[in-house]
Amino acid sequence: MYWIVLVVSFCSGDNGFDGTVMSSINSMKQYQHYFGMSSSGAKTGIVFGIFTIGSLCGVIPSAILPDKFGRRFTMFFGNAVLIVGALITGTAKTKGAFIGGRFLTGLGSATANAGAKSYLGEITPPQTRGLFLGFQNSFYYVGQLVATGMAVSTGRWSSEWSWRLPLFVQMVPALLNAVFVFFLPESPRWLHSRGKQEQARQILANLHSSTGDAKSPLVELEIEEIEEKIAIDGSDKRWWDFRSLFRTAADRYRAGMVILMGSFGQLSGNGMVTYFLPVLLKNAGILDQNKQLTLTFVNSVTSWIGALTGSAVVDRVGRRRILLISTSGLVVILAIVSGLLSTNDGNAARANAGISFIYLFMVVFSFGWTPMQGVYATECLAYEARAKGLAFYNLVAQASSCINTFGLPVALQKLGWKVYVIFLVWDVFEVVIVYIFAVETKGLTLEEIDEVFNQPNPRKYSVEHRFKFKANKNLPV
Repeated sequence: MYWIVLVVSFCSGDNGFDGTVMSSINSMKQYQHYFGMSSSGAKTGIVFGIFTIGSLCGVIPSAILPDKFGRRFTMFFGNAVLIVGALITGTAKTKGAFIGGRFLTGLGSATANAGAKSYLGEITPPQTRGLFLGFQNSFYYVGQLVATGMAVSTGRWSSEWSWRLPLFVQMVPALLNAVFVFFLPESPRWLHSRGKQEQARQILANLHSSTGDAKSPLVELEIEEIEEKIAIDGSDKRWWDFRSLFRTAADRYRAGMVILMGSFGQLSGNGMVTYFLPVLLKNAGILDQNKQLTLTFVNSVTSWIGALTGSAVVDRVGRRRILLISTSGLVVILAIVSGLLSTNDGNAARANAGISFIYLFMVVFSFGWTPMQGVYATECLAYEARAKGLAFYNLVAQASSCINTFGLPVALQKLGWKVYVIFLVWDVFEVVIVYIFAVETKGLTLEEIDEVFNQPNPRKYSVEHRFKFKANKNLPV
């Protein structure tokens, strides 16, 4: 199982590298002079935003490929597109070619990541699903670490390779996944929907049963639940028709959870730090390019530590609680940062304190939201709508990210520290919505989660009933 999780996690490493590499490159004078760019403004917004547009277009292959060709092929296809995009971007001589390559890396990254979340959610046992999906999404920061760490070194070079080399290296996690993905077993739920029940049963036995017995009570129970919930003809084959996400009250509640994760996971203020930390550092009075790149790398390290910690405890703390704790923490931190950085009077102690709390902000965000972005939407969606639902999740997330990539460069330029106040107010709203609507899914099989959403008030029902994974509690494995 650990090998499976590692290979699948390369897709999240893709996303972390591709989404972060521009933050470091954007602060390099070598890159700015080559393309006639600045660190913020409308032109910079286009370069950042085209990756988001590519990710939005990834909704189409993300809705078609997982159900038609399987979860593994979706990862392979997405990473192949990403590799092509990285080659174009790394060799770009014109701004048009550079933007075109960024579009393809966004398209490929989104497609591969959608397949990865479906796959891992369906193949991991429920009692450790939060840990493994959280780790997979936390691998974002491994890609981010490589991107920012490399930029610290290459940023000292005077040649154009200072920014070209990191763009080529973004192919590495994609290549690793593409090479090894077909050595992994296919999703047992996808196999079952294709009429390959015995193959699905054996994979569950190999991965979920300590004895590997395909007839063990645990495997029998899981197969019974899968047969009850998944028709042999599989999911809705009309990839363009998303009405299945909104047909019943339960479907609409699930879609609401997807919208919650997709939008809040991008608009909590994290995008401001992820994409524009060098600009924030500059606004706080840190002007040296090498120091900006080094501090961006440090942010990646501390954020990853927060994400790994959250992944380790999410199966014990629960989904609702970890979201409420982390989002409330973000509100407090943003209030402090707004106060510290509201006056740019050259006070080094005040600036350093403000930057320290920006780092703490990302640690707290990563603790709660990074693992949950990998876990929650996948868990909430029923099998028949999971591929479309995760494509819809990507649509919501990337549409929300457009606000960051297109709006933030201009907002930071025009409003400065007041941007922190805007996110502060929004995060208060997030706390209220999570408290009222978020459903607890800790410890449930994907099929048991279906039962929760079929209740009149899923949030109330999930909180009032202390679920136990019945197979793990009562049956030998």
